[in-house]
This record gives sequence, C-alpha cells and structure tokens, in this order.
Amino acid sequence: MSSTASRPTSSPPRNAPGELPATTNTNTSTGTSTGAGTSRSTDILCSLRTQLRRAAPALLAYGAVRLVSLLVLTLWAHHQHHGVWPVLATQWDADWYLGIAQHGYAHHLGTRYDANNLAFFPLYPILVKAAAVLTPGTRATTGLAISIVASFLAAWGIFAVGHHLHGRRVALLLTFLWAALPVGQVQWMGYTESLFTAFAAWSLYAVLTGRWLWAGALASLSGLTRPTGIATAAAVTVTALLSLRRRFSPRVLAAAALAPAGWFAYVGWVGVRLGRWDGYFAVQRLWHNDWDGGAETLRRMREVLAQDSRPELFLVMVTLTLIVSVALYTLGAWDRQPLPLLVFTGVLLLIVLGSGGVYFPRARFLLPGFPLLIPLALHLSRASPRFRALAVTTALLGSAYWSAYMALVWPSAP
Repeated sequence: MSSTASRPTSSPPRNAPGELPATTNTNTSTGTSTGAGTSRSTDILCSLRTQLRRAAPALLAYGAVRLVSLLVLTLWAHHQHHGVWPVLATQWDADWYLGIAQHGYAHHLGTRYDANNLAFFPLYPILVKAAAVLTPGTRATTGLAISIVASFLAAWGIFAVGHHLHGRRVALLLTFLWAALPVGQVQWMGYTESLFTAFAAWSLYAVLTGRWLWAGALASLSGLTRPTGIATAAAVTVTALLSLRRRFSPRVLAAAALAPAGWFAYVGWVGVRLGRWDGYFAVQRLWHNDWDGGAETLRRMREVLAQDSRPELFLVMVTLTLIVSVALYTLGAWDRQPLPLLVFTGVLLLIVLGSGGVYFPRARFLLPGFPLLIPLALHLSRASPRFRALAVTTALLGSAYWSAYMALVWPSAP
C-alpha cells in the first residue's frame, strides 16, 4: 500500500464539501447585522442539507445493513421462541443504564463485585431520563430510540471523516464496514457505543477541518459517555497542543482544555461522592478492571487459540478482532493517517488491550474505533468490482450471523 495513498492531497477550501460556509460581517449597523445573521443561518441550513444529501447513500447503506441483521435476528429468535425486544433494550448493560435513569447512582463503594453502577458514565442515562419525560412509551423504548438515532449520526460522522480524507467512494465503504462489524448489532441496542461513536466521529471531523471549539465540546461529551472518552480527548488535546507550537490561538487552547473536561468531571464527581480521590478507580477494581499492561489479554489469547481444544466461537471472534485491529492500526500508521485519528485509535487500543478486566466484551469496546477500518476501505475502493461485491456480500452476511449469534447463543453480554 502506498504511503501517500491515504493522505489528503490538500486542505479543503473554506467552503469545500463538508465545510460550513464562512460569512463575514463588517457592517456594524443593526439592520445589516440582523440581515447578515439571518443570511448566515440560511447558509448553514443549506450547507447541512447539502451534506446530508451527499451522505444519503451511505446512510441508506448503513440502515440496510442493520435491517438485514435485525431481520436475521428476528427470524432466529422466532425459531427459538425467544423475544427480540429484551435482547435489544433491557438486558446486560442496558439494564444498568435504565436502573441509573430510574434510581440514580450508588452513594457508597461497597464490597460486592460487579455491583456498583458508578462504573457507568452518566450522559446516556441522563438523556434517557430527560427524553422519557417528553416521549410516549417506556424508558427502554426511549433508550433504544436514542441509540438508533445516535447510530445514524455516527454513520454520518464516519462518512464525513472518510469523505474529507479520501472522497466519496472510500467514505461510503468506510460507513458500510462500520455497520457490518461482527458486533454491529450493539449499535441498535440500549448501549452507549453509538452515542459515543457519534461524538467521537464528529469531534475528529471538527479537528480535521479546524473547528476547534466544536472538537473540544464534542470530545468533552464523549468523555461523559464512556470511559474510553479519554481517547477522544487525547486526540483533540494532543493535536491542539502541537498546533499551538506553530501558532498561538485562543480557540485552540480552549479546545485543548475543554476536550478532557467531561471525563475528568465525572471521575472527579465519583471521587467526591465516595469521599476518596481514587473513587472511580476503586469502583473499576470491583469490576475487575485493573490495568495490567496486556498480561491478561495475552493469556486469554493463548488460551483461546492454543490451549483450549474447543474454544467458544464467540471468544475466537473476539480474539481475531483484537489481532486484526492491531494489524490495521499498524497499516494506518504506515499509511500516515492524520495524527488525531492515530491518537484516538491508539489510546483506544491501549485501554482495551491493556485492561486486566473481562475479555469477552472487547470487540464491542473497539466498535467506536472506525479509523481502524480506513485501510480496508481504501483497499476495497481500488479492488475490482467483482472482488468488492464479494467482500461486501460476505461482510453483510457475516455481520448478520454474528449479530444473531451474539444475542441468542452467546450466554453473556456482547
């Protein structure tokens, strides 16, 4: 793969595709200022409509992949006389988030393992609780609806990043590949991965296009959504600080400070609530999430691939996902992906691979790492139509199978 193939040839002009139009108002009169403000609002709306029309094929492809997976899941569940709704909206992590939305957080650390809800970040249950007041149905319905809407926003953001870097075809393939991940069904479950990916994708897009305050604000929101939000914050802050070395800008400095604020705010609040500075990390230890530098990951990989004569099929998929993710990160670094993408996926991999916690959800933990798929999207964009059609069909069917297997056969959380 050429080392220049994945690099943008030039920075987009101010009003290039994907950019919001820039307007300048130098007249200080009230009437002119009002007119300019109205004109700017109109221009922004027109730009958003243009962007949405450009992304429409990718969003339709995304929805098609998820609907195919949902159809296979429904048929499989019907064959097993199993309900689909509980799987999507009320089990495992979804149940924890619904409990937080209903009853709030624990007040004490306690000593029971896997029992303290302070391990779960607050933005998603806050949104569920707030939206449930304004919408009909149960909180479970609201939570699932939020995840589905967020998944389309995430797909749009992924398309925007891909289009900015490599054009329409690669962006479309990148969005499709993210939809067709083996654990892609989680995108339409009562989990936080879709919401987090939406914040991360648009934050990274904002960095790439020089919208620093948006980048910092969205990174901060991602830090209120999942523990791995620190990866988004690192991408924005590191890129901003390096930019400040070349030229000082108050907006860039503000973004660097704002990006990690959400993550530190929640971790700090947990510490205050529990009366100890390491309160959040003490909670994580009760969930067996100690940092061991990857020793547990390597042990489980050896166990699955070499020692266990009949390993669980789901764990084989998780193990291969981790190995392929490292390989794809190496390809992305070799191909010189933009720094914010490399920092984001690098920190995400470091957290997921270095944890001594539970092994089976790690493919899901990597689901927001869409930049890892860019080398695959680039390769498919250059492949023959026949090979591309075969790859797309295989990915679609594989995603549908794994989504149903994960939900109905695998006995634990995805």
